Amino acid sequence: MDTVHVRWVEKRQFAAWDASGHGIVMDASSRYAGEGTGPRPVELLLYGLAGCTAMDVVSVLEKKRLDVRGVEVVASGTQREDDYPHYYETIDLEYIVTGVDVPDEAVARAIELSETKYCSVKGCLGPQVKVAWTFRVVPPAPPGPARSEGERA
Repeated sequence: MDTVHVRWVEKRQFAAWDASGHGIVMDASSRYAGEGTGPRPVELLLYGLAGCTAMDVVSVLEKKRLDVRGVEVVASGTQREDDYPHYYETIDLEYIVTGVDVPDEAVARAIELSETKYCSVKGCLGPQVKVAWTFRVVPPAPPGPARSEGERA
C-alpha cells in the first residue's frame, strides 16, 4: 500500500511527502488565495501521467535494444470549466524521443502499450478524460568541440 502525507502550511499551500521522504509543495494561484509556490494538485496528475508513461516507453524501447538517449514528454491538459469538479477533459501528450536509428513504429508501439496496458496513472483516468498523443524521434545533438588537455569546462 502506498501512503503519502499532506499537511496544510498556510493560505492554500500544502507540503506533501511519501514514506521514502520525497517531498513536494502544492499551492493555488493568487486567484484562489494561494501564492503559486508550487504546482496545483490537479497539475500533479499531468506530472504523474507523463512520468508513468515515459517510464513505460523507456522500458519498452530498452527491451527492444534500441539506442535511445533521451525521452521527454510534454503534457497539456484542458480542464472542464462549466461545472465542478474541474477535471481534465482532454490531455495531450507529446513525446520527444532522442536516439539513433529508432524506428517510428517502435515508438508508436511503446506508447500504445503504455496507454493500453502498463501505465497505472492512465488506468486511473475515467472514460470522460480523452488522452491523445503525438511523438517525434530526433537524432542526438552532435558532440561539442573537443577540449584540449588542461582546458576548463
